[in-house]
Amino acid sequence: MKNVDLVSAGLKTSYDSFYVGLDEQWRMLSAKYKARNIIDVCAKQQFKKILEVGAGDGSILKYLDEWQFAPEMHALEISQSGVQQIESRKIVSLKSVQLFDGYGVPFGDNEFDLVILSHVLEHVEFERMLLREIRRVSKYVVIEVPRDYRYGVDKRMKHFLSYGHINMYTPTSLRFLVQTEGFEVITDKSSLINPEVTKFNTFINQKKPRNLFRSLKIELEYFVKTVLVTLGGRKRHEQLASAYTVLLQKTKDSAILANT
Repeated sequence: MKNVDLVSAGLKTSYDSFYVGLDEQWRMLSAKYKARNIIDVCAKQQFKKILEVGAGDGSILKYLDEWQFAPEMHALEISQSGVQQIESRKIVSLKSVQLFDGYGVPFGDNEFDLVILSHVLEHVEFERMLLREIRRVSKYVVIEVPRDYRYGVDKRMKHFLSYGHINMYTPTSLRFLVQTEGFEVITDKSSLINPEVTKFNTFINQKKPRNLFRSLKIELEYFVKTVLVTLGGRKRHEQLASAYTVLLQKTKDSAILANT
């Protein structure tokens, strides 16, 4: 069976034109914080050659390029519209961008110092299959997922599905997944949604009237959460986080391979 056959036809079609007419300002704002999380967990490392898998419209790569994160970057994306958007950005350190089938990574073993999967796994039908390809071509990996799985999730399933999220993770479940696929966690980060993002989503995307009360409420909610995670420590931070980011290194064998 070819890898391309593993991607459901409806899923592939839904992403073909996903980035056509998409709000550039919203994408760049969200990407700024995703890129910052990548830099934070990689603060003690230096990488020369990196690959972003599921690079979307290239907004994360755009920031990483501007911040001189690595001298050589490459991108893979499942949607044609995404590839076109990436190419249009004229990213200086980007050496190649390719359309791929969602699973097969067209590069050699250990070819990249770092592979990035930012907000990708929640969209992937067979995430273990993708992780094994990522492990093959990488030395280190950064993964970020949204913290969708929390109290009240049953009432928000349609919301998550509207964004194409077909998997849900907690920090614990992601750590278990990657460790059973031959990775160890080097460092991690739980992050809250920045008020700047919440305000844009509220006033621009949701088109709610902009007023001082709503702005102060958003700032207050962020402040309260910040206090709670400061007092509550790591466990509380993971519970309240909106996203979870990990830097991984390959171990000798995956737990699954070691026990088969």
